[in-house]
Amino acid sequence: MAKLQTYAGDGFEVTYDPGTCIHAAECVRGLPEVFDPQARPWVRPGGAAPERIAEVVARCPSGALKFVGRAEAAPRAGRATVTLRPDGPLLLSGDLEVRGPDGTVLFAGARTALCRCGHSAKKPFCDGSHKAAGFKG
Repeated sequence: MAKLQTYAGDGFEVTYDPGTCIHAAECVRGLPEVFDPQARPWVRPGGAAPERIAEVVARCPSGALKFVGRAEAAPRAGRATVTLRPDGPLLLSGDLEVRGPDGTVLFAGARTALCRCGHSAKKPFCDGSHKAAGFKG
């Protein structure tokens, strides 16, 4: 399992779980001055105002990015929704709890992505393998 990465800003943190990232690049398109996969570190919290970073992190479809601290974006809660991503995963948002066959809670939170292609090494969660597999659906 991939280790949670934490990037500290002034009074806030951005956390990144590479094991749940589906590489939709919403963060990179939304704030390239903060999220740059070619740079090290790839997340630079000082690159924009915390409110702006929180706004972009809230658009992460898999929930791999989280914002903790001042200006924290409210998670999408309430009624659960499922969105089919073309040639990709099922995106879930709302007040979620995903359980395994034995009833064990595998995930509890506001956003995640479930594998649809069958190639993910993190099933039932998407790990972005659909791209390399050329999944269409």
